[in-house]
Order: sequence, then C-alpha cells, then structure tokens
Amino acid sequence: MSALTPQSDMPTPTTDKITQAAMETIYLCKFRVSMDGEWLCLRELDDISLTPDPEPTHEDPNYLMANERMNLMNMAKLSIKGLIESALNLGRTLDSDYAPLQQFFVVMEHCLKHGLKAKKTFLGQNKSFWGPLELVEKLVPEAAEITASVKDLPGLKTPVGRGRAWLRLALMQKKLSEYMKALINRKDLLSEFYEPNALMMEEEGAIIAGLLVGLNVIDANFCMKGEDLDSQVGVIDFSMYLKDGNSTKGSEGDGQITAILDQKNYVEELNRHLSATVNNLQAKVDALEKSNTKLTEELAVANNRIITLQEEMERVKEESSYILESNRKATKDRTADGHALTEARKQLKEETQLRLDVEKELEVQIGMRQEMELAMKMLEKDVCEKQDALVALRQQLDDLRALKHELSFKLQSSDMGVKQKSELNSRLEEKTNQMAATIKQLEQSEKDLVKQAKTLNSAANKLIQKHH
Repeated sequence: MSALTPQSDMPTPTTDKITQAAMETIYLCKFRVSMDGEWLCLRELDDISLTPDPEPTHEDPNYLMANERMNLMNMAKLSIKGLIESALNLGRTLDSDYAPLQQFFVVMEHCLKHGLKAKKTFLGQNKSFWGPLELVEKLVPEAAEITASVKDLPGLKTPVGRGRAWLRLALMQKKLSEYMKALINRKDLLSEFYEPNALMMEEEGAIIAGLLVGLNVIDANFCMKGEDLDSQVGVIDFSMYLKDGNSTKGSEGDGQITAILDQKNYVEELNRHLSATVNNLQAKVDALEKSNTKLTEELAVANNRIITLQEEMERVKEESSYILESNRKATKDRTADGHALTEARKQLKEETQLRLDVEKELEVQIGMRQEMELAMKMLEKDVCEKQDALVALRQQLDDLRALKHELSFKLQSSDMGVKQKSELNSRLEEKTNQMAATIKQLEQSEKDLVKQAKTLNSAANKLIQKHH
C-alpha cells in the first residue's frame, strides 16, 4: 500500500482533474436492481464524494445480503418470464445456443452461489454449488439418475461443471422446480453449505422455486459431450432486460390477433409432438406385448421340459430301486457270479450318475423358470405403466384439440369483427359521397335562386320606373 500513497514532496492533483477523472469512470460495483412493471431498471447511483472521508463507513452485512437476494430474485423473474415468452413464440425445442436459455442458467448459478460457505480443500478454499445439488437424490429418488449421468460424463473435471450439467439435465427432465422445492424445504441440510441469510435459506429461494414451475412447458435438448462447462464464465447480460422508454405499442386488435395466431401455431406444434409421442409409445406397447407372448410360450416350453425331467427322474429312481433290490436278492441267494455283480455295480453307478445329472438339470430348469416368472412380472408392470402414460398423453391430446378448436373459433370471431368494421366503413363512405352530392345540388340551387332573385329585382325596378 505504501507504493500507492502519494509522497509528501510530490505535487497533488487539482480538484478539476479529480472531478474530470471521476466523471470519466463508470462505477458498476454498487448498482441497485429493481422491478418496474415487467422490466429491469438500474437505479441511478448516489453522487460520489470526491473528498476522502475521515473514517470509512461500513454498511450492515444483513442489509447488503437482503439487497443481493432481492436483486437475484428480480433477475430470476425476468429471466424465467423472458425465456417462457420467447420459447412460446418460437414454438420449437430449445438448444444450448439459445441466448435467453444461457442467461437463465447464469442467473440460476448466481442464485445457487449466493451465501455459500467456503470449504477448505487441499488446494485452498472452494465455493461450489455441486454439494447442495448432490443432496437432491437423497430427497427425491428420481434425481439419482441425473446425478449418476453427471458423474459419468467424461469431460467434466470441476464441481462447477457438474453443477451446470445437473441444471441442464433437470430442465430437460422438467423436474427442476420439484427438485429445488425439495431442497429448499430441508434447511437443516442446507445449513451445512449456506450462510443463514443466503438466498436458498430465505423466502426468495422458495419464490424462485415456485417460478420454475412455468418452465415445464419448455422442451429443451442439450448435448453435454461437446460443451466445456468447466471453463464457462457466468456473466449476466443486463442489456436483454433493460427498459426502453421510447418503445411504442401497436394496435390492440392486431396484437390480440397475433397472439391468437401464435398460440394456435404453438398448440398445433405441441399437438404434432404429442401425436408422435403417442405413436412411439403405442409401438413400444405392441413390441412389449409381442415379447410378453414370446416369453409366455418359452415359459410353457420350460414347464413341459421340467415335467418331462421330473418323470424321467422318477423312472430312474424306480430303476435304481429295482436294481438295488435285484442286487440284494442276488447277494442273498449267492447264485450270481462275480462278473454279474460287477456289471450290476457298474450299471448302478451309471444310473446314480445319470440321476445326479438329471437333478442338476432340473435345478437349472427351476432357476430359469423363476427368472422367467420374474421377467414376466416386470414386463407386465412396465406394460401397465406405459398404458397409464398412454392414457395420460391421450387426455392431454384431447385437451389440446379442444384448445385448438377454441382458438380457431376466436380467430373466426375476430375475422368476422374485422369484416363488419370494413362493411360499416364502406357504408359510411357511401353516405359521405351522397351527402357531398346533395351539398353540391343545394349550392347549385342556391345559385339559381340568387339569379332568379336578381332577375325579379331588376324586373321590379323596371316596373317601378315605368310607373313613375
């Protein structure tokens, strides 16, 4: 610091130079963000004092944290609203190159980083929001699939990159709001990672989690393998949300018609997507039914094989008992010679080995039968789930068709209103033309009357002169 302080014998700059330098500097470190309707406003900073204060003033940390939470919540509102509106206007699946989607992830990253506790590691202190996101799989079992996918991605080397990949996969799964709500409800677990006045520990976090429900209408598709999520710089672009005071609104009727047409196009596109999904699910159900039939046939064949093996085993047992009984009789009678006894023992040994082989094969067939029964139960459960999903998708398809008919009716109504207005306008123009023609006739009649009056006056004057 001694190198930066001016020496006593060095000349000090004048007040004019200090003022000019201050006016040429842009201070963005203490901006204040507020909501003005549906737009973001950067409030003007207070005048910067050019004279050094005798003692530095420190603001209340809780007050600063509260301002930061409010600013982040407002930014999240604007980002989510802008993303939903732009996605509905486009009516297509969004990818990672879409600018509003990138800004949404940047804002979410700032919200998750707010108030994080610094953890000491081998390389120093580290602040990462990957730790809290790992807790979600303990609270919601469905999130375990996302966490496993993130850990299996080969290109991710830092916790920040894993957290960014987790956010993208949760948005693709349309469960981001559900996961965030489950995480915010467990503040006892979050206290290990966040300060008490962090955004995730306060009411603003719950508000943001509720706003994320609207993102379930968006279809997003990302390719994580090609993205470098570790080295991305998360900077919020405020120019996307600044209010333009000179903006003008179009006519209300045209805006309504445009909105109805946009909604109609979006519903038709969504209808096509749902129809394709229903067809794919129907094909999968048919394939599962065919596989179920094939497994049933294989199970019947295995059962027949088991019955045959059991019958063969019983036959072998009877033959073995018969041979043993014969050997006993031969031993008692002592009529058989040694060669016959050796042959009988050899035959007994072969029959015993055959019996053991049959028993082993029977155990293998019983194990296969149990595995097939378990597979059949799993397939039946999967078929039931697919059928339930198919019914739900058909219900959504019916609702969308009803909405499509309603929008078409509104569009026809608006077209009829426009036609009526145009007909009324043409009638008014015809009446205006008729009135103009009438006015011209009246003017011509007035001129004729004036001429007649002049003629009568001249005739009267002549009569008067003749009378005198």
